[in-house]
Amino acid sequence: MSQPEFHLSPGYSITVRLEYPNEPGMLGKVASRIGEVGGSIGAVDIVQTTSTYITRDFTIYARNEAHSQEIVRALRQVPGVKVVKVSDRTFLLHLGGKLRVEPKIPLRTRDDLSMAYTPGVARICEAIAQNPEDVFNLTIKRNCVAVVTDGSAVLGLGNIGAAAALPVMEGKAMLFKEFGGVDAFPIAVNTQEVDAIVETVVNISPVFGGINLEDIAAPRCFEVEEKLTALLDIPVFHDDQHGTAVVVLAALKNALRLVNKELEPLRIVINGAGAAGIAVARLLLRAGARDIVLCDRAGTLYPERTENMNPYKREIAQLTNPRGLRGSIHEVLEGADVFIGLSGPGVLTSEDVRRMAPNAIVFAMANPVPEILPEEAWGIARVVATGRSDYPNQINNVLCFPGFFRGLLESRARRVTEEMKLAAAEAIANLIKPSELNEDYIIPSVFDRRVAEVVAQAVAREAYRGGVARRRRRRIASL
Repeated sequence: MSQPEFHLSPGYSITVRLEYPNEPGMLGKVASRIGEVGGSIGAVDIVQTTSTYITRDFTIYARNEAHSQEIVRALRQVPGVKVVKVSDRTFLLHLGGKLRVEPKIPLRTRDDLSMAYTPGVARICEAIAQNPEDVFNLTIKRNCVAVVTDGSAVLGLGNIGAAAALPVMEGKAMLFKEFGGVDAFPIAVNTQEVDAIVETVVNISPVFGGINLEDIAAPRCFEVEEKLTALLDIPVFHDDQHGTAVVVLAALKNALRLVNKELEPLRIVINGAGAAGIAVARLLLRAGARDIVLCDRAGTLYPERTENMNPYKREIAQLTNPRGLRGSIHEVLEGADVFIGLSGPGVLTSEDVRRMAPNAIVFAMANPVPEILPEEAWGIARVVATGRSDYPNQINNVLCFPGFFRGLLESRARRVTEEMKLAAAEAIANLIKPSELNEDYIIPSVFDRRVAEVVAQAVAREAYRGGVARRRRRRIASL
């Protein structure tokens, strides 16, 4: 298996301010040196120029931090070039955080102040006290979601704690607003005890119309979600589980249309039996799949297994692996129609993929390095997808959660149902017309603005159909 390739990324881009003699050919020397060490110039801006010297800012894309440092060292070695300043563009973007709170109405006059605050606001408080449901109409609650984490399972970084998880939660809140029009606020709790997390969320819940759980390690995340769902009358949604499951199902629906296979007889292998893997298995079973095998580091899950098990693994083991397979991922993948990777880098080889069934489907979703690089699976598997934006078929939760919560909030749903997840997956899949469907286009782009709207409508419809909506249906014009 080849070594993972790290692509040039804006996430590791730098801006380097250089001063050098204002002479013909100097810009070319600088650009050539950057290219020689594998950097890519995104922009060049003049800062200052005189008859003898010129100062320019170079925006340069690198593969990782070490590569950006290598580029800077190379520039320092160019004769006549002075490195004035180096700025990490990603750190600059995060200075002071990525969010702020702004009022919806201006406060320009005494009248404005009297209505927005005292004495007028007291009338609003009294109205809510008399009719608690008015809190949805008269406060931020109607369109506000808490993004809650304990920092125990952040991206590929692991247990980094609440404070270090905050930039990710801010980013999540940005995606809620940008793609779903939902106001979201990051809540990083400084505890990893289940009951303490639950108590905190319950106590702050009057502010929010929904709770999005994020980056909480398994199996704790299952218990937190279950307890909050039982205690709260607003929807609780663990995106690492259910957002992943919805988008995987949507992508799989279209991949199956392409290869002309049905879901029920498929042999599906899922590598990774944590929050996402178990949730994907549950939703695929609900959608009609019958032959799913889950694997983790200890091999396949089966009812009699005792090593590295927990109550949630034992439960899903009772519902999956109908042929009683035992062994490693490499052994059970033989003859499989679908591989879904929710684990770590480099798990599969091209030989593993060759042993799969004809017209195989490979979803290698580990980030930033997938279970197998697409280059190693192309030409062997019929359809290949990853979680990365620099390859075709990006399976990304942002296709789900903004629209999903938009639908929950519009209908004022009390809880999330399985039917909502199935409907959301179908809505996402159906955005791609049969004439558009191909091996490199089985899932809409994360920038397709239609996605959140159709997901919101599907979720709201199921909220009414399932009897969990508070809001009268006729009040939502878009439905």
